[in-house]
Amino acid sequence: MNINDKSGTEKYVANANRYNTMQYNRCGKSGVLLPAIALGLWHNFGFVDNQHNAREILRTAFDLGITHFDLANNYGPPYGSAEENFGLLFKKDFKPYRDELFIATKAGFDMWPGPYGNLGSRKYLIASIDQSLKRMGLDYVDIFYHHRPDPDTPLEETMVALADIVRQGKALYVGISNYGPKETAEAATLLKELRVPFILHQARYSIFDRWVEGGLLDTLEDVNVGCIAFSPLAQGMLTNRYINGIPNDSRAAKNFTYLEREQVEDNLLKIKNLAALAEKRGQKLSQMAIAWLLNRPTITSVLIGASSSNQLRENVKALDNLDFTAEEIRVINENS
Repeated sequence: MNINDKSGTEKYVANANRYNTMQYNRCGKSGVLLPAIALGLWHNFGFVDNQHNAREILRTAFDLGITHFDLANNYGPPYGSAEENFGLLFKKDFKPYRDELFIATKAGFDMWPGPYGNLGSRKYLIASIDQSLKRMGLDYVDIFYHHRPDPDTPLEETMVALADIVRQGKALYVGISNYGPKETAEAATLLKELRVPFILHQARYSIFDRWVEGGLLDTLEDVNVGCIAFSPLAQGMLTNRYINGIPNDSRAAKNFTYLEREQVEDNLLKIKNLAALAEKRGQKLSQMAIAWLLNRPTITSVLIGASSSNQLRENVKALDNLDFTAEEIRVINENS
């Protein structure tokens, strides 16, 4: 809801019923509950994007009970711009609600030139969290992730840096992303010894990308850490977008690096079969794909992007039907 203050400036007031319909799930065995659907700011929040649209997406998300906003230092484009824009919108709309929000950022991918702007060194991680907090205008983030494993930096150095970031009051919890099962178990052991709350692993997971089932989900269950799934729609393949082929204005037609025409063509029959199943369930394919993830063991939340408020509302409707029959699971497995 929007009202005008005494100066005539539009003021955002959150929907009073925002917590009535959203489902909240516990992160492992921590005290943290996350919304079943969380909002990622990887796309549509950079300097190149429409800021009015970005503001409407954030407002809609919170009004729907989405309390978890996920960023990273290099989201944009350009790098840093998603955090900076989020900071401006946070100041305008969400500052009164800070204690109701669970804000994440990450570091681990290329961010600035030179040997100290990438991967997992102590210098990079501590410099990065300082920069991120400044861009967002925050005193702390709720969770800070190491974004990917560093094959050359000792894991202990990276984990001690995360621990010190928590002890310095710059993050409340820590997480990791894109780690394999063995690295995850080792990280969990180190963080437990350091008495640092490690609560989430962020992993790519969808009907078409099930690598986490090769041991990672079992590891997370063993160490009592939750999983938040990103790319749940396989970069758009698990939507109604490609049922009748590849539209000229689609990602696949433009040969984006993360979705190529050949990927869609190779999966087209599966996409059609899955869309038919979703229709029988009274859902769109995207809604079924999100619901399927939330039905999986250890999945705390599904991280979605949105190009509009309407798209966000549509995807949140996945929560209306989270149950699957054995036959439906069989069809999904056959087309994954």
